[in-house]
Amino acid sequence: PLAAALLAACGSSGPDPEPVTPPVVSNEVPASAYASTQAYVGYAATLVSSESAEPLDVDKVVPPTSETDEPREI
Repeated sequence: PLAAALLAACGSSGPDPEPVTPPVVSNEVPASAYASTQAYVGYAATLVSSESAEPLDVDKVVPPTSETDEPREI
């Protein structure tokens, strides 16, 4: 108890750390994923399987297409 009181009284000489903001969780595909086929594949590659997360809302998703890009694996 005494050590905790002494440590609490010392304080910090530096500035207060920035508060940590939790990431925004959304079940929508971000607009940046529609910029190109590469952006869409990159976004899809970051998705992880989860038993507890909300499902991705794909009702209005129209993936970008290209007549010149080579097909890529997801």
